[in-house]
Amino acid sequence: MKPLLNTLFVTLPDAYIHREGAQIIVKVAREERLRLPIHTISGIVCFGPVNVSPFALQLAADAGVCVSFLTDSGRFMARMEGPVSGNVLLRREQYRRSDHPGGSAALARSFIAAKLANCRVVLQRSLRDHGGGEGDVRVSGAVDKIARISQQLEGPLQLDRLRGFEGEAAEIYFDVFNELILGGNQHFQFLGRTRRPPLDPVNALLSFVYTLLVHDIRGALESVGLDPAVGFLHRDRPGRPSLALDLMEEFRPLLADRLVLTLINRQQLSPTGFRRTESGGWIMNDDTRREVIVAWQKRKQEEVNHPWLGEKIPMGLLPYTQALLLARHLRGDYEAYPPFAWK
Repeated sequence: MKPLLNTLFVTLPDAYIHREGAQIIVKVAREERLRLPIHTISGIVCFGPVNVSPFALQLAADAGVCVSFLTDSGRFMARMEGPVSGNVLLRREQYRRSDHPGGSAALARSFIAAKLANCRVVLQRSLRDHGGGEGDVRVSGAVDKIARISQQLEGPLQLDRLRGFEGEAAEIYFDVFNELILGGNQHFQFLGRTRRPPLDPVNALLSFVYTLLVHDIRGALESVGLDPAVGFLHRDRPGRPSLALDLMEEFRPLLADRLVLTLINRQQLSPTGFRRTESGGWIMNDDTRREVIVAWQKRKQEEVNHPWLGEKIPMGLLPYTQALLLARHLRGDYEAYPPFAWK
């Protein structure tokens, strides 16, 4: 349970939210945990089995405070808000910005710049924590190459040019990704990024964790009133959550790639948990999939320092803070969108 950006995130199971006068009270097992005046918050986001009294909902509706309900894994279920809502204005601005080449490119550049910065940090931390191997020169070289690409992101650029820089940096990053797997692990060799189908167990892991990540980001975007299907870097395509894919770029290295490396390097996964299909792709069995999901939920509970907010927050709340920051930028509260760059 944590207030961030005037939004109350309630993550404690079986929490109960009710009102006393113009205040919101949060209790767990009948013990009061938090008390906030309604005018100090702009939204309430409830994860899992959180109960909200009808009187608290009425107070929130009267004050223009949106209450969102998500599963404990982050899947969006519903949002309750009063008769006057700014979501239509927010979405209209989102659609206008998406249709404007310059507006789309400015946001796309922010997403890509953060992704490249976070890729560099993943590589640098691997050198710091596990350096001394034959691949150090290649990894260091990749860090320098991505840094040079990052410098070229300055100034106005067209979307196609930005996508070219992102693709070039991704190729460099994944070209040395196998060097981050320790001990010459013969069962988990990464020879390059492959998607449909994943051609090795490492790619199967990456694709699965990316799916979990985009699932959480989609719920975060819906909880703040943004349309997950209309993006800026990724263009509209039926059935594709383009904005969720945009925002995911910042988090791939930190939340997904590092989790996959941790699971492999700590030998938490057995090679027998993967099998090759007739089409040549690799898939996980049910036990391995459950183990990855458990590790994913634990990783989201770990805290990380948010450089823009200046405080530590659980990793699982990062998609929600960034969705809020993006919404506030589109509403005009912030001149620019501050992406999450890990340090």
